Amino acid sequence: MTRRLLGALLTAATATVLLGTTPASAAAANFAGTVALSNCSGSVVKPAATPDSAPALVMSNGHCLEAGFPAPGQVITNRSSSRTFTLLNSGGGNAGTLRAKKIVYGTMTDTDVSLYQLTTTYAQIKSSYGISPLELSNAHPTAGAAIDVVSGYWKRIYSCNIDGFVYRLKEGSWTWKDSIRYTSACQTIGGTSGSPIVSGGKVVGVNNTGNEDGARCTDNNPCEVDQAGNVTVHYKTNYGQETYGIPACLTAANEIALTQAGCTLPRP
Repeated sequence: MTRRLLGALLTAATATVLLGTTPASAAAANFAGTVALSNCSGSVVKPAATPDSAPALVMSNGHCLEAGFPAPGQVITNRSSSRTFTLLNSGGGNAGTLRAKKIVYGTMTDTDVSLYQLTTTYAQIKSSYGISPLELSNAHPTAGAAIDVVSGYWKRIYSCNIDGFVYRLKEGSWTWKDSIRYTSACQTIGGTSGSPIVSGGKVVGVNNTGNEDGARCTDNNPCEVDQAGNVTVHYKTNYGQETYGIPACLTAANEIALTQAGCTLPRP
């Protein structure tokens, strides 16, 4: 997981806005709608069909939860939270502070995601700060597609492409399914965990880890496992988790509904 910040502080000494050296798309992403957590990155996200009157959602990683890493097999739903998030404008400036009402959903099983329901609606955020949410795509991402990993914590955008998809990605005690592998231009660092992966103007995933030391299947050194069980290690390769399945698990009021038709997220 790339939440760790000690090493990252040595490679990113300032919090000024930095852009990836290899732009991935003509329509450059910006920071509007992204957020900074105390230890991670995140974004205000919205399924296309959700009304602006619904309580807004912030998405980050399951391993960024304030209570620590969920255990393998653990799924958290509707847990009270008053966590705050720094909302960024398009240039990476501080637009305001958002506050959570509860953790709608959080897990590190099959995926690595957390969803916080806020005390404010999308319409209220737009009215107060002039910022719209990022739209959650409900389509599987495409290999080769240009992506931007937008870190609200570091105010940095990493631009590259989707190199492919990993049948199983194992790291320590956790296993993730159908993970997104980046091309080498996206050298994400600690603090970028939870950053939205943006492609074609929509969020297609959430950044979560990378192989830091070349080790095999250990913490901060995920390994890839194919359908035949073969294990490979890709040193300095970074990964994210798909998010296209999330909209099917939410009601119009942004409540979690794991038994809803089409929802495939892990259940408690």
